[in-house]
Amino acid sequence: MNLKFLLPTVLLCAVASGSLAGNLRPREGWVVLETTKTYSQLIDDVKTASKSNGMGIVTQAGPTKAAANRGIAIPGNRVIGIFNNDFAVRVLATSTAAMIEAPIRLYVTEETDGHATLSYKMPSHVFSPYFSEGGIELVTLANELDQKFSTITQQAVE
Repeated sequence: MNLKFLLPTVLLCAVASGSLAGNLRPREGWVVLETTKTYSQLIDDVKTASKSNGMGIVTQAGPTKAAANRGIAIPGNRVIGIFNNDFAVRVLATSTAAMIEAPIRLYVTEETDGHATLSYKMPSHVFSPYFSEGGIELVTLANELDQKFSTITQQAVE
């Protein structure tokens, strides 16, 4: 195959696949909450709801600004990791390996219509591979976190 045709073909496929990615859809173990909020507003509301429910903002990452600095425009995309020390100590008391899953991440995405979506993997789903090791204590903790995350995300999207 002629290499001068290969690069444009690869670039065309990359652009096409990016444009086909579209909005997030529910999948096993995930909660996907569509909103009428803007991307920036939803990020602010996630932070506020997390803090008001006793959870700290542990991490934040997203490719949007870095891509813009490279001249690439992509929809808003931010992952916000939240957790607190009480939950960390409790997880470690049940399973050292399970702690790799902390912080639990909330995912804010800007959709094609300009609104934002808030998504996350339920803590019970995230911690389920460690249930046999962590026992009923970890199952109970994961269910408690499910409730905490439900409260936080409902507040954020209201």
